[in-house]
Amino acid sequence: MVPPLRLPRRAPVASVNVPRTGSTGLALTTQACIRSTSRPACSSELSSCSSGNIPSPPTGIQIATMSTMQATHGHSQACCNIPPVVSSGYVPKGLYEELGGMKTYVTGPEEATRGIVSIFDIFGYFDQTLQGADILATGDHHQNYKVFMPDWFNGSPCPIEWYPPNTKQKQKDLGEWFGRNMPQGVAAALPNYISALKAAHPSINSWGLIGYCWGGKVTEIVTASKDNPFKVAATCHPAMVDPSAAEKIPVPYILLASGEERPTDIKRFESNLKVPNHVEIFGDQVHGWMAARADLSDARVQEEYSRGYKTVLEFFGKHWN
Repeated sequence: MVPPLRLPRRAPVASVNVPRTGSTGLALTTQACIRSTSRPACSSELSSCSSGNIPSPPTGIQIATMSTMQATHGHSQACCNIPPVVSSGYVPKGLYEELGGMKTYVTGPEEATRGIVSIFDIFGYFDQTLQGADILATGDHHQNYKVFMPDWFNGSPCPIEWYPPNTKQKQKDLGEWFGRNMPQGVAAALPNYISALKAAHPSINSWGLIGYCWGGKVTEIVTASKDNPFKVAATCHPAMVDPSAAEKIPVPYILLASGEERPTDIKRFESNLKVPNHVEIFGDQVHGWMAARADLSDARVQEEYSRGYKTVLEFFGKHWN
């Protein structure tokens, strides 16, 4: 069970300049991370959240209408066109530090000996994703983790104002943003980032990884590489699933898909994995339900958001050696 989430005062945010990653010359290739909401899990007036019982957020939600941007470069049309939902309220438990030259959200107990790097989706530090990091840090009563969420976008995530991408200018801006923020660049930078974390937190002796949407593709790439520094990995509603990459992954791997990823790719990926794994399709959930697109005012989404994190923690607890 995910334990009750106590809501302390909001931690201060330090501003850190971070170099861009990726290449501006590469084509837009992200599949499923152009859809997100930003509904928080809890309001500041609420005292706790628990598995399957995450309270509703405050009101004031803004919802835009559907655009007609066509599917391109692996996107589904729905992924291109469903805009974020905006509200506020969750108060993160962690704080922001500069680590490896990047602003990094850090949460979890100081005595933790295992660390998780969390790679957010294209919308960056959204309340639902930060709450997920807090859950990962202390949700397992038998094993606590220190969780690190670096800002790969240097304070410039994909602007929600571009949604829906219903004009040629918005679509152009979106394509250029992806060109500047390719997952391959972040995957290549992760081993050096882990080296910086090891220097700053020498008590942590083993590292895991979780990625959402765009970050799920980062997770796939780095774990399949010869420079993979992680002992276990998770990907949630991943973008651009490449079944052939599964054959190269040498560490236990959990993939939680929504009902909006291509099921044939998910099944082929699962069949190609040669390591302990858990692959599951949350068929009634939208792409992004464990990160920025989680509509936690919906009871069913609350339930599956909590179950998703519980499933990840159980897999880590069983297979992280």
